[in-house]
Amino acid sequence: MPVINVEDLTDKDKALMEVNQLKVEVKLERWKTSKCCEEIKDYIQERVEEDTLVKGISEEKNPFKEKGGCVIC
Repeated sequence: MPVINVEDLTDKDKALMEVNQLKVEVKLERWKTSKCCEEIKDYIQERVEEDTLVKGISEEKNPFKEKGGCVIC
């Protein structure tokens, strides 16, 4: 897909792009925020045991674990 510099477009071209974008957006299925929040909460709670941000990384699997200490002489 080619890159379009919006500054180089005429007002008519900009309006046409906006209308085309709105036509795409109007076809999208919309959900209530309350329903989406419940689904996200359930998804997170089902996978909490696998989440490294909650559980942490085990020492043997941590790729960022220090290999050696720092020695100051």
